[in-house]
Amino acid sequence: MAPTPQPGMSWRRWAHLIIDRGAGDDLSVRLVHGGLVLLIIVNVAALVLESVPSLAAAHGRLFFAIELVSVVIFTLEYGLRLWTAPEHARYRGLSDNAARRAYALSAPAIVDFLATVPLYTALLGYNDLKILLLFRLLRFFKLGRYSPGMTSLAAALTAERKALFACLVILIGVMLLAATAMHFAEHDVQPEKFATIPDAMWWAIITLTTVGYGDVFPTSPLGKVVASITAIMGLVMLALPVGIIATAFAQEIHRREFVVTWSMIARVPLFSGLNAAEIAEIMRVLRAQSVRGGAVILRPEEPAQALYFVASGEVEIMREEASETLEEGCHFGELPLDSKAGRGGLAARAKVPSKLLVLDPIDFRALTSRYPDLAAHLHRLAP
Repeated sequence: MAPTPQPGMSWRRWAHLIIDRGAGDDLSVRLVHGGLVLLIIVNVAALVLESVPSLAAAHGRLFFAIELVSVVIFTLEYGLRLWTAPEHARYRGLSDNAARRAYALSAPAIVDFLATVPLYTALLGYNDLKILLLFRLLRFFKLGRYSPGMTSLAAALTAERKALFACLVILIGVMLLAATAMHFAEHDVQPEKFATIPDAMWWAIITLTTVGYGDVFPTSPLGKVVASITAIMGLVMLALPVGIIATAFAQEIHRREFVVTWSMIARVPLFSGLNAAEIAEIMRVLRAQSVRGGAVILRPEEPAQALYFVASGEVEIMREEASETLEEGCHFGELPLDSKAGRGGLAARAKVPSKLLVLDPIDFRALTSRYPDLAAHLHRLAP
C-alpha cells in the first residue's frame, strides 16, 4: 500500500489513480474500492431492515449511526471525485472548472450527489419525506461504478434501446389482442371479471408475463383456447428481449476488448499499414502481464526483446537524453523481425501498479511462420 504519491506525482493525480482505479490492483486501491462496495451493501441492508418496525425500534441508533457515517464518507468521495475530475482522461482538454462542471453533470456524479441528500434534509427537519427512501436506495446503483460488467450491460441496453422499445410495443399490441379476444369469449360467462376490455387487460398482462396469479381465469372452452395461445405468446415475448440483451451484452464485451487492444496495436509504426484482420491475428498472441508499482520492466543493459502495450497504469521510460511517462494505450520496447537481439539502452519501470500486454518475439515468429503473407508485409513496412 502506497500512503503517499510517487516522487514527481501531484497529490491530485495520486488521488485520481486511487479513486478511479487507475493504479491497477494496488493494495490501497483494493482497500478503498472494497470498503466503498461494502459500505454500499451495508447501506442497502440497513434500509431494508429499518423498514421492519420492531428492528427500527430496537436498533434505531445503529441505523442512524450507519446513515451518518455513510453520508460523511459518500460526501468525501463525491468531493474527492469532483476535485480530481481534471485528471480524468475524458476531461483533460478542459480547464479545471469546466472539467468539474462536466463531471458534476454526468450520471454517476448525479447518483453520488443524491446519495448524500437524505441526511442533510433530515438535519433540516424533512426526515418524514418518503422520497428520501428512494434517494437512499440510489446508493445501490453506485455499485455500477465498481463493476465493469454492469457498465457493459448499461452500454448494451443503450445500444439496443430501439429493439427493446419495439419489443415493448409488440407486447402492448399482443396484450390488447389477447384482452379483446378474452373479453368477447368470457364477458357473458364471467361479467364481473371480463366485463370490459380494460378488465381483461389485467388477465392478459399477467398471463403474457407468465406470472399467472390465478385470481382471474377463463372457464369457457373458447376462453381456454385464447388463454393457451396467450400463454405461448408470453414465452415468445419473454424470449425476445432476453435474446436481444444477451447478444448485445456479449458483443459489447468483445467490442470493448477488441477496440481498446486494436487501437494500441495500430499505433505502432510497424503495424500501422496492416488491415483489421492482420491486427486481429497479432492480438491472439498477446500475453497479459501485471507489474507492481516501482517494479523494473526493462533494464538499460538488457536488449529490448518484446513489445509492451500499457493496458492500465503508468510506465516511466528512461533514456539517456530524457525520460517520459507512458499512460494507457501507449507502447514501448522493440520487436526484432529476425533472430538478432534488439537494441539496449532503454529502461522502463512501472510508476504505479500496471497491466501490460506483451508481444513476445517467439510467439510473433510462430505467427508469421503460419502466415507468410503477414511476414512479407511486415518486412516491407519495417524501417
